[in-house]
Amino acid sequence: MSPMGLVGALWGALGITALLGSAIWRLGPYAVDVMAMDLTALQWTLLVGNVVFMAHSEGYKGFQKAFSPRVAARTHYLAAHPHWLRTLFAPLFCMGFFHATRKRMIVSYTLTVVLVGVILAVRQLDQPWRGIIDAGVVVGLAWGLVAYWVFTARIFASDAYRPDPEVA
Repeated sequence: MSPMGLVGALWGALGITALLGSAIWRLGPYAVDVMAMDLTALQWTLLVGNVVFMAHSEGYKGFQKAFSPRVAARTHYLAAHPHWLRTLFAPLFCMGFFHATRKRMIVSYTLTVVLVGVILAVRQLDQPWRGIIDAGVVVGLAWGLVAYWVFTARIFASDAYRPDPEVA
């Protein structure tokens, strides 16, 4: 691995970690606050249901089965095939915003626009509703961050495991 490849992979991995970690850090207080509130039975049911739903849909299906292995593969690809542009914008490269298949870029950009819209809408909610939603999001994001590091370690440690980085 060349020095540029090492720098790109580290910058990509740390950038992904910072992005997900920042969201967890910012949303965490809303999720914790809702736990201390005097919630109704309906609100507790929605809170638990949302956490379970988001753990499965966002954490397991979204991150563990799709995002994390692909982003880890792109991090590894960057280490093995450094380029100044990919290294400079390593977190964006790792997430598939450029030098990716057409389908991957369409999905990455579309998902980003949709997520920004959802984030702006959820920000308008008052507690406990915002905390109920954010609790599930925090669980999903934390799952995703752990999955990313597990897949990254696995890819860099073994030549046998190689998910498709979807590079174009």
